[in-house]
Amino acid sequence: MERIQSRTEPSNRRQTVSDALNPETPEELVETEEEPIKQRKNGLYPGVSDELAESMKSGWADTELHDLEPIEQAAHTAARRAALSARFPGERLVVPAGNLKTRSNDTEYAFRASVEYAYLTGNQTEDGVLVMEPNRTGGHDATIYLLPRSNRENGEFWLDGQGELWVGRRHSLTEAEKLYGIPASDVRDLAGALREATGPVRVVRGFDAGIEAALTDKVTAERDEELRVFLSEARLVKDEFEVRELQKAVDSTVRGFEDVVKVLDKAEATSERYIEGTFFLRARVEGNDIGYGSICAAGPHATTLHWVRNDGAVRSGELLLLDAGVETHTYYTADVTRTLPINGRFDALQKKIYDAVYEAQEAGIAAVKPGGKFRDFHDAAQRVLAEKLVEWGLVEGPVERVLELGLQRRWTLHGTGHMLGMDVHDCAAARTETYVDGTLEPGMCLTVEPGLYFQADDVTVPEEYRGIGVRIEDDILVTEDGNRNLSAGLPRRSDEVELWMAKLKG
Repeated sequence: MERIQSRTEPSNRRQTVSDALNPETPEELVETEEEPIKQRKNGLYPGVSDELAESMKSGWADTELHDLEPIEQAAHTAARRAALSARFPGERLVVPAGNLKTRSNDTEYAFRASVEYAYLTGNQTEDGVLVMEPNRTGGHDATIYLLPRSNRENGEFWLDGQGELWVGRRHSLTEAEKLYGIPASDVRDLAGALREATGPVRVVRGFDAGIEAALTDKVTAERDEELRVFLSEARLVKDEFEVRELQKAVDSTVRGFEDVVKVLDKAEATSERYIEGTFFLRARVEGNDIGYGSICAAGPHATTLHWVRNDGAVRSGELLLLDAGVETHTYYTADVTRTLPINGRFDALQKKIYDAVYEAQEAGIAAVKPGGKFRDFHDAAQRVLAEKLVEWGLVEGPVERVLELGLQRRWTLHGTGHMLGMDVHDCAAARTETYVDGTLEPGMCLTVEPGLYFQADDVTVPEEYRGIGVRIEDDILVTEDGNRNLSAGLPRRSDEVELWMAKLKG
């Protein structure tokens, strides 16, 4: 893919706030528009003639979009900004989207905006920044700072590697205002304004080094962490829009699991990668992406909790642990696991272990209800698993002793669930007292995912157990009167799984 570049812009990127403020930016990359056009190293064109440069300035139709409507979540993002404003009166709040990250040489990773920024704006473009300026009424005036459409007068739109003709059209600032319901300004003017800002400021760290550099003498780590924690806890309870998006993610995920079952014969002929690719196709067709690296763990790989290499064999008679989720275009992800017999039928030992995990999950799901403790579902599921391990003679009882000492963890390993939302492990910065030690409320969405994992080299269990891993995971919404299993479209009981697989395989 051949590219040429303008002397006014570095190869494959436009100058951003981060570039302007980064002291390590090479001096030759910050140039003026009067500089001559510079060919990219090893490019096939020696330069741009004056005639071509002049030709490229004209002859283009007006493509401004005039009939735009606000995005679906605009009212919800406004309410979220209002809550943020009420929490930090009189303070300037700065929430960056983040910048492109290099994958290799002059190619970038697909951009994903920071969750905090997307949650508050609905926008997902790189280099964006939300600034909440305190006003005289005690509230805030929000402005979304974005890169405007690439410049046609100076040739940026076709000479720069991130210009419109290379990577696609950006929205104009006027269009952005209509879409997001927030006044929009040019982000290239933001650095200077932030450097001159007075009064208390907080910034969400870790996404835009340039923005942080502009505020370096105005912020403290402690105050910025309070902002991050608030935004994490704000996502604990989902609004109606978020619940719809989570259900949409789950519904696509269900179809992705069905896709996988239909091609297990092809996976047997190749590897776990065929399963990974099959699910990814569904995620890209119906959503934005996968919400996390798919775990396509066949045979003994199922005992590795986060097996994402997905390069192993798929063999009839063994189990496939598939942990995968579709992410919607608005970043909400499903997180579902099913453990499936590759040939469509559980053998006796596989069924015994699977049914134990299913019983534990049933107990966990039953404990999810408003007013209950977040820990309740974990404790309920772990008790069942501990009972089974004692019953099978794998650990010495009584059960209370096993739970007190955590002895079941040799074979259960992980917690039984987590909050779910725009991050697969959502609300991770929330305080322990509001999350793990907190109380469940309607609108919270969490996973319930007990598992048993018998490592291939675990000589404390009978040989026939070794290399078997089972996890069952569903996405559970707390409701006013209990809970709703968003992923109920996928069967869980062992006999239902077998019937479902047989039907899909024809």
